[in-house]
Amino acid sequence: MSERLSRASHPGSSAARDRRILHLGLGAFHRSHQAWYTARSSDGHRWGITAYSGRRPDAAVALQAQDGLYTVIERSENTNSAQIIDVITEAVDGADLAHFERAMADPATALVTLTITEAGYQPSDGSGSIVLSRLAAGLDARRRANAGPIALVSCDNLADNGAVLREALAPHLERAGAATARWAATEVSYVSSSVDRITPRTTPSDLTTAERLTGLRDECAVTTEPFSDWTIQGEFPAGRPEWESAGVRFVDDLEPFERRKLWLLNGAHTLLAAAGTLRGYSFVHEAFADEELRGWVEEFWQAACRHLPENLDLVDYREALARRFENSAIHHALDQISLGAEAKLRVRVVPVVIAELDAGRDASAAARPIAAHLMATATDADPSEALQHLDASVAATIRPAVESALDGLRRAFNEQTAAR
Repeated sequence: MSERLSRASHPGSSAARDRRILHLGLGAFHRSHQAWYTARSSDGHRWGITAYSGRRPDAAVALQAQDGLYTVIERSENTNSAQIIDVITEAVDGADLAHFERAMADPATALVTLTITEAGYQPSDGSGSIVLSRLAAGLDARRRANAGPIALVSCDNLADNGAVLREALAPHLERAGAATARWAATEVSYVSSSVDRITPRTTPSDLTTAERLTGLRDECAVTTEPFSDWTIQGEFPAGRPEWESAGVRFVDDLEPFERRKLWLLNGAHTLLAAAGTLRGYSFVHEAFADEELRGWVEEFWQAACRHLPENLDLVDYREALARRFENSAIHHALDQISLGAEAKLRVRVVPVVIAELDAGRDASAAARPIAAHLMATATDADPSEALQHLDASVAATIRPAVESALDGLRRAFNEQTAAR
């Protein structure tokens, strides 16, 4: 068996970097995206990351055993390439609040990135409340240490996610104390970002590929697609890496970019996850190869594009998305995409349905992802369950479109069954 990846077994890794970034929500996506961009930045050697796990410590334990090193495998139809990333200097159990508070109180810490999923910002979600409570405690420790301003960078799939984070964090700051809430109002910057890189669950086969490509055993390898994108809006009062040197886009108005990504990529993924599961598929590339399902995605894209600015290169973006969905080397599991579907529908699909209705259309093509979710979760007889998380007026507004989409899906699946 090959030697396990570590700083000792991989002499090419740089010396341990100074910690300047904290990350909440250590997982495969962070390793393939934010950490990857930081490692590739022209000044990345100055920006070490301390990453904290989420609900379970497993990811932190495994990564710490490798001194924070891991392999990113970029996989296309014809080639695999591997790069060992050494920017994470410490991986920590997210439950270690004392460690987090010490790191937050360090004046060298300049920013915190977050990938805690859409549900993590909801006050009713226990794990999300815990993460935000920890973040508030860390900010309280920073205030008491007089460690200076800091930027919080949301990297979750939510529109205007920086503002969402500010609102969701506010009650936790109040509980930390009025002094901390007042301090945060002037010393904390809430940065919004749109992130994009398909990163499926790591499989044993991926670990074998990493070992074959690097000659080292890596229990924390991640597999991802060659495509990546990160668009950011906001201020960094304590500094940031030169991410633009690695391809990050900084803009004054993030909204068009995040809507393009949330609707066209994530909305289509949510549709494929539900409808593809109903058809017996397991992965995105399988579902997208189904002519009827691809047609439904194209119709959803057409609906969404009617409400996006034309200067976003929508034709090229859709063609690139189609190629990404067709990439059979990326086994993006439909059940992975389906996790937390109702929270995702609220930001990925509902705005398109409302925009179509406001334009005087029936919006059934836009509502198809919601209808497919209802059928996939065996609640297709009554849309109420999938709409209960919405404001009552919104639910009432979109319900006819959802019911129309449901009728169309039932006919399509009945015809398929009859044809067998």
